[in-house]
Amino acid sequence: MATNIAVLGAQWGDEGKGKIVDLLTPHFSAVARYQGGHNAGHTVYVNGTKFVLHLIPSGILHPGVTCIIGNGVVIDPQALFKEVDELARMGVDVDGRLLVSEKAHVILPYHRELDVLSEARRGERKIGTTSRGIGPAYEDKIGRRGIRICDVLGDRAALAEDVRENVHARNQIIKDSTLDWKPVFDQLVVYAERLRGWVGDVSLFLATAIRQDRRVMFEGAQATLLDIDHGTYPFVTSSNASIGGVCTGLGVPPRAIGGVLGVAKAYTTRVGEGPLPTELSDSLADRLRETGQEYGASTGRPRRCGWYDAVVVRYSARINGIDALALTKLDVLDGLPEVKICTGYRTANGDITEFPADLRTLDGAQPIYDTLPGWDTPTKGVTRYDALPRAAQRYIRRLEEASGVECGIVSTGSDRSETIVKPSSAVERWFAER
Repeated sequence: MATNIAVLGAQWGDEGKGKIVDLLTPHFSAVARYQGGHNAGHTVYVNGTKFVLHLIPSGILHPGVTCIIGNGVVIDPQALFKEVDELARMGVDVDGRLLVSEKAHVILPYHRELDVLSEARRGERKIGTTSRGIGPAYEDKIGRRGIRICDVLGDRAALAEDVRENVHARNQIIKDSTLDWKPVFDQLVVYAERLRGWVGDVSLFLATAIRQDRRVMFEGAQATLLDIDHGTYPFVTSSNASIGGVCTGLGVPPRAIGGVLGVAKAYTTRVGEGPLPTELSDSLADRLRETGQEYGASTGRPRRCGWYDAVVVRYSARINGIDALALTKLDVLDGLPEVKICTGYRTANGDITEFPADLRTLDGAQPIYDTLPGWDTPTKGVTRYDALPRAAQRYIRRLEEASGVECGIVSTGSDRSETIVKPSSAVERWFAER
């Protein structure tokens, strides 16, 4: 049986999952997104053309591939339509290739308002959300008052009642302005007509595809350290970005996942608040940010930058059962006199080598580094592993040892062609399958 694989982030997001999914897509018949919302931003460069995707899987850039948005995703219909229209403008047609789960929950205007209000109330303890209504939509889902795609397409009277009740609840929270439920309902009715042709039973589609031995790739948004259960809580997203989200967010059994590819940068970044043990605050941080163009694809916010944290990636490998890493942006480190890998943290209570649940443990913690020599010969655009500078190969080997997982892919630039598939790796074996 052909191997279905999951591709997910092994750090705090923005690792370059879009490029990796795009690279792998020709080997799969379907790409299925299992969690998150349009707060995700997957950037893909194809022959110099830049595509930024938020809800639709990166596989959409390949003709003939079905792209799926699962029930674990929360959907702002307006954002989805905008993305579809932008793809059409750039010559990518989604008709007949996009399937949206009938069980996915809808983001509504009051969710965005509540998101902004929630962040404002936190003050200095803000999470750093994108304020796009993602969290409040998931809150309504868990609170069993959410509105699903099937509700939008179903009985109009029942939908009107649901919208009326939810807007009333919103008005009890935001008392200085009253929202009228009727325009919200009317807009959903308009959205329904365009959505209808894309909606279906995602679980049934995937079960059929897998039974017919058609390969499926499961695409994550955000990353493990932003997972609601396993991330740096409360500085996390509102869904399960780790491997468990595949099953709950798409309606597939665990045995459907034949391999797990974790995506990690050759250094570390994060957007928003929360811990980043290896964070740099000097000119080196600026250098990484500018060379790597570390600005959010969804918001444009500058990313915080630091050295590669093997404690974090080792933790992700354990949580997700990662079989191989796709190491991205190695070329950003070109020309540095030395490179560092964090292997543990020095805390007030002693050295630790496993990532703690209580973030207060990291207050004042200092990274424990292995320091290796850098390389002057550029890695940019290199497509063979043996053509990498010896120092870069040494860095990758030490990174593998410290992380406890092999690097199956090494990315040496933003374009899909600037990629190395490491010989004899799990990824090469996946590539060999037909």
